[in-house]
Amino acid sequence: MAGFKAALTNEIEKLYKKKKVLVATIISLIFIVIGQLAISGMRSGLGLRGTSNMEFPILVLSVVVNTILPLFTALVTIDCFSAEFAQNTMKITLTRPVTRLKFFTAKITAIMVFIIVNLIFVMIFSLAAGIIFNSNSFTLAALIKIFICYIVTLIPMMILAMMIVLFTNFIRSGVGVFFLSIFVFIILKVIGLIFSQYSGVLFTSMLDWYNLWIMSTFPFGKILRQFILMCSYGILFFTGSYYLFDKKDF
Repeated sequence: MAGFKAALTNEIEKLYKKKKVLVATIISLIFIVIGQLAISGMRSGLGLRGTSNMEFPILVLSVVVNTILPLFTALVTIDCFSAEFAQNTMKITLTRPVTRLKFFTAKITAIMVFIIVNLIFVMIFSLAAGIIFNSNSFTLAALIKIFICYIVTLIPMMILAMMIVLFTNFIRSGVGVFFLSIFVFIILKVIGLIFSQYSGVLFTSMLDWYNLWIMSTFPFGKILRQFILMCSYGILFFTGSYYLFDKKDF
């Protein structure tokens, strides 16, 4: 366990020092501010209702989870694997007294920490923007729903990250992994739109599964089915990725 903690601390420190994390934070903040100003402008200028401070964070999440967050998750994941493969720094790290499984798991956990921090950051600032511009609709129940929506989004985002990890162990080039990830993501989204009857088995269609958690009638069966399906994807991606990672000769 000590070896895992040391490897995890090292991976988080490396992520913290990367400029991509700062850029993701700045872009998320800019997006929140522009979104709230646009909604306020429509409300005052065009007489539209807009969204309440409780609805705005969910609106932000629906856009971020399909644009900014997958993009930067891909970049960070590629940096964790492909960049170190290309720079041959992986060999140096593996000389430490830690097994490959612990080292691999530490990298996955560091990516998960990045996603969690990003989601919490977006939630806090979107909620703050909503309260500043419209504080009348604030309720504790709505706040709990928003928190649940952001937290459960971690699971499908981790499945996406695990798919990208699998690609990094197939393709050595970070640029190649990036474009392949974008291509596969778009293709799966298009397939989900064209063949909507089969979209339920595609993990890209589960990026908005948080909507199930805030329905008036709680769909326990559907949530459980999607959770089991995402766990299956996660097991397959993790097993395949680690197998390829373990077989690499650094």
